Amino acid sequence: AILANFIYGSPSLGLKIIGITGTNGKTTTCQMVTKILEGAGHRVAMASTINFKLGQREWVNATKFTTLSPFAVQKFLKQAVEANCEYVVLETSSHSLDQCRVWGIRYLVAVITNVTREHLDYHKTMEKYRQAKLKLFKKAEIAVVNLDMESPEEFLQYDNSKKITYSLKDSNADLLAEDIRLDIASTHYKLKATNYKLNLPGAFNVENALAAIAVGLSQGISLEQSARALEKITGVPGRLEHIPNDKGIETMIDYAVTPDSLEKLYAYLASVKKEGSRIIAVFGSCGERDRGKRPIMGEIVSRHADFVIITNEDPYGEDPMQIIEEVAKGVKN
Repeated sequence: AILANFIYGSPSLGLKIIGITGTNGKTTTCQMVTKILEGAGHRVAMASTINFKLGQREWVNATKFTTLSPFAVQKFLKQAVEANCEYVVLETSSHSLDQCRVWGIRYLVAVITNVTREHLDYHKTMEKYRQAKLKLFKKAEIAVVNLDMESPEEFLQYDNSKKITYSLKDSNADLLAEDIRLDIASTHYKLKATNYKLNLPGAFNVENALAAIAVGLSQGISLEQSARALEKITGVPGRLEHIPNDKGIETMIDYAVTPDSLEKLYAYLASVKKEGSRIIAVFGSCGERDRGKRPIMGEIVSRHADFVIITNEDPYGEDPMQIIEEVAKGVKN
């Protein structure tokens, strides 16, 4: 990372970097923050798990990695400078923080969406996983923290010049969503007397939106401007993505890969499904990752779905059938 900074001239020093970390919701929050900043007239670059963006140019992240190598990251930041971008929204993984891949990047804003079980194959314990994410907050000027996550005070312990908290239920939060109404394709809620509509389903997307609104507020963008920008988002690829069809089937694709995200996903589906309808779940688990979560995922899905189809998903060097069997051990009915 030191060499990468030297080669590319420490480009982050000429940019306003917004780092977004967390187990779930990072990618969607990145898209939301980008839309809010662009809606306020700023030129923005973004690097997320699913896509890259430099001003008006956008392309798919074919690597599927959240945060790339130090050389790739520094090169992207230099390209952002050359494209006259003012802001860079950088999805920042715990691996990249632990391995110092983002060393030398001066973060203006650090955002934490949540910390739930994931990547224990690498971090070994939840404590070490949290410690890796905390690195993002030690030097950031502004901290944006979800009060609904476990032990949020850990992410508020540093001497950041500004701290903004958000919540769906804690009245002590700076931003509290109220009057939340969910349906199969959209979400409505109120924030400080401003009405919001998201063309994205699920209460967890309200959390993501609050994080993005907090970033906007930290940059002088009003609630009304944020509301207009967020309403223009019609979907995020692979994130509760609705697939239109003429067969009367509500088909959705979601990237939920952790016990927490699956619990939230199926709780949402249970709350909006029509009486008499059935849920068919098709899912798998990635290879060479936290094996302990596999039966937990199977149990959660089987508790909510009427039919469970466990399939192969990115086994890497593992035996796909062994992964499937480990997930199936958790299926209870």
